[in-house]
Amino acid sequence: MKLTVVGCSGSFPSVESACSSYLVEADGFRLLLDMGNGALGELQRHCGLYDLDAIFLSHLHADHCIDMLAYFVVRYYRHDGGRCAPIPVYGPEGTEQRLTTAHADAPSPSAFSEVFDFRTVKPGSYEIGPFSVRTEAVCHPVESYAIRVEHGGRALTYSGDTGPCPALDELAADTDLFLCEAAFTHGKESIPALHLNGREAGESARHAGAKRLVLTHIPPWTDPQVNLADARAVYGGPVELAAPGRSYEV
Repeated sequence: MKLTVVGCSGSFPSVESACSSYLVEADGFRLLLDMGNGALGELQRHCGLYDLDAIFLSHLHADHCIDMLAYFVVRYYRHDGGRCAPIPVYGPEGTEQRLTTAHADAPSPSAFSEVFDFRTVKPGSYEIGPFSVRTEAVCHPVESYAIRVEHGGRALTYSGDTGPCPALDELAADTDLFLCEAAFTHGKESIPALHLNGREAGESARHAGAKRLVLTHIPPWTDPQVNLADARAVYGGPVELAAPGRSYEV
């Protein structure tokens, strides 16, 4: 199973990175986790526009899903070979309505469902292509899900956006790679049930017994080196910062 960081900036794109988007591949199947601001352009460095097989949206904040509007245009108005068959899109309840409303010039109310096969995410276990996945609700102001992806006896867990959350620790238990948000700075921001800081991400990885921690979703105004040091202070395993274009064999 291969993970590629398409974008890892939080809240808005930085000069170095698009917002949250991560490509997971195995057995020729391509699953994209989130498609935030700027992700569609960066995705083309790693995958053809029509080569995705499924999309998972952790929640409906713009920095995790807004480039779905551009991707709709790509698939609906395909200029070669006719319109694409609908691609499965796993997202919280209301995903289709939210995207349709955001795209005021959609050709018809049903246009999004003509290219996206919307499937509502709830806590539970299911299959996406060759992957066994499990999703759990996490702590965020809107409905938000973390996801565990397993293939070939290996596991990747992606936090989505969350504050400290026992459900996340449990979902990430013994995971081989824990892709965890760390938007806040320890001792600076303290807003309950919104985001993790570097220390909290490290504590979550320690509680879970994760084998490797990759910090992501760090906004441009947050010093990533501080978050990295804070995570290392409480978690003894390998820790690093996500970077656009970086790939991992999980």
